[in-house]
Amino acid sequence: MFMISKEFHFSASHVLDRLPSWHQCARMHGHNYVVVLELSARAEDLTEAGFVRDYRDLDPFKKWLDETLDHRHLNEAMGASVSPSAENLAKWIFDSWAERVPELAAVRVSETPRTWAVYRPD
Repeated sequence: MFMISKEFHFSASHVLDRLPSWHQCARMHGHNYVVVLELSARAEDLTEAGFVRDYRDLDPFKKWLDETLDHRHLNEAMGASVSPSAENLAKWIFDSWAERVPELAAVRVSETPRTWAVYRPD
């Protein structure tokens, strides 16, 4: 199996309102997020050029990220029914893009340089 990844950045605010009121993340705050898309393919599924997928094919994802999430409030952008934790954000991005990028194997989301959440379907 071959794996590639590409990193993207955006800034946004959120409130984790399902936490106790004393928790610091229950207040509005923001992060400089890092999102990594991980794509995979078997050897027989590589393109003629030998790619899992051309990195330029991910340009529409960057445009979507900028238009949908960058400098937005994630509670509104993701919808009120989803708590905008890093874990849920990773799954929400995966679900939003799995059809358009069939090689998508996982989405990683970082809110801080030392924390990561990963969504990888079973």
